[in-house]
Amino acid sequence: MKPDFLTTTKRESFTTWKFRTLMNWYPMYFGTGGKILFWSADFLEVHLRLRLNPWTYNYVGTIFGGSMFAASDPFYMLMLFKALGSNYVVWDKSANIRFKKPARETLYTRYFISAEDLEAIRQEVREKNEVTRTFVIQWKDKKGVVHAEIERVCYIADKAHYQQKKGDSQRAKLEFKLNRND
Repeated sequence: MKPDFLTTTKRESFTTWKFRTLMNWYPMYFGTGGKILFWSADFLEVHLRLRLNPWTYNYVGTIFGGSMFAASDPFYMLMLFKALGSNYVVWDKSANIRFKKPARETLYTRYFISAEDLEAIRQEVREKNEVTRTFVIQWKDKKGVVHAEIERVCYIADKAHYQQKKGDSQRAKLEFKLNRND
């Protein structure tokens, strides 16, 4: 049974169910020990579970911090990528984890992006061509006790701007190489 803080009014679609199922079996994610329990039809909410098991425990018998970090890795980037659409580029830029309490029981986390946040991102990209956003998740036990907090920074850009910027960077590298060889 899921903890109360994972309650939602949103529904999962066949598309997000299929995506969630494939992600759970994707070897790179499966190896983290995490499991995706729910992915909303609008791609703006995701629920995860991380159990203490032979794949996730550390030397002292608690959930390995690397498992918490890895199991939480791609979600904000994927959520934004799916929700914003093909006119945007989204990359994970950085992450930071703070451990609060050793975990000897199953942990859960909830990812959420509001429709207002999504529109604010779109507006900021329209104005500035690119933005970074920091998102915070908390790994909690069933009682809601926080065991770790993770900040994830995402880079979001207008696709045309990103391609131009990437092209400018590659041209500058080539010019540098050519000038060095003179």
